[in-house]
Amino acid sequence: MRRFTISVSLQVLYPITDGTEFDYDYYLSTHMNLVAEHMGPHIERTLVTKGNAGGPDLPPSIYAIATIVFPDQDAMGAALKSSAPVMADIPNFTNAEPQILIGDVVG
Repeated sequence: MRRFTISVSLQVLYPITDGTEFDYDYYLSTHMNLVAEHMGPHIERTLVTKGNAGGPDLPPSIYAIATIVFPDQDAMGAALKSSAPVMADIPNFTNAEPQILIGDVVG
């Protein structure tokens, strides 16, 4: 019997709240390179979305969302074991408290 694997996504959301800042240039040029360097061998693909609006005529409520897709749970686990330098870098581009969502890719 053929075993199917389900891709797993890790999403990191950076919410906009009073007093927070976010350095997009640093995030894209340095932080995402650290993600690739330390976690990249386990990553299937990445996507970064910059918040432009929270709806029609509403300001954004999120600076950015990083979506990282892994082929399976084991790959994500291996990547997370290598993520200490990535996590330590967060204060270099934001003082926002990241929110995490881990889920199965279903569509």
